[in-house]
Amino acid sequence: MLVLETVFFKLQNIKVIEDSIPYSQYITLDLSVSNSELSEVDLKNPIAFETFIENHLHKNQAKVAYGGYNELRNLYSNKSLFNNEQDDERNIHIGMDLWIKAGTAVLAALDGTVYGFENNIGKGNYGPTIILKHSLENQTFYTLYGHLSLDSIQNIEIGTVFYKGEKIASLGDSTVNGGYSPHLHFQIIKNIGENFSDYPGVCSKKDLDYYLENCPNPNLLLKIQ
Repeated sequence: MLVLETVFFKLQNIKVIEDSIPYSQYITLDLSVSNSELSEVDLKNPIAFETFIENHLHKNQAKVAYGGYNELRNLYSNKSLFNNEQDDERNIHIGMDLWIKAGTAVLAALDGTVYGFENNIGKGNYGPTIILKHSLENQTFYTLYGHLSLDSIQNIEIGTVFYKGEKIASLGDSTVNGGYSPHLHFQIIKNIGENFSDYPGVCSKKDLDYYLENCPNPNLLLKIQ
């Protein structure tokens, strides 16, 4: 196991959305190309997509749907952000999505400081985004929180300190979050490079090995059963 992942193994009781919801009320959600149910959903329509999520939660008597790490998706096929002609198609998701209603509290995974924040506008983009910087056992890394509400980035500044479990934001709706059903995109980043308030959350097959190493599975930290 790599060094940072070993550090994560030791940690307990970490959540990134509303603390009052136990993991027993989480249910996995498959948005991969192999899920035949998605062929009946208009993924371009955030209202239809939100209805699909709500039905999935209701059917499973759950409050949060989660998943998506290293998941090959068709979700991005109609968005130019992911299909630059000069690059291979970016369609493999390298963070974790947690699907729940807009307005839900977003929590700091660990003690950290605000490294960057911005409203990353555009169809398919993150919308309001916050990146925290963390140092733990001589390891420096970052956590990205995407698809937030606009007011989440109005009263913070670079260097603002947040503590583990503290509310840092709330989830945005489809009018501000890039056109998606409300959810949190949560991602761990080891080497953020020259990025400041944004970082790729989807990659191409040719770059997958790099991103899987640089962006470990968020569930190593969250430990959702």
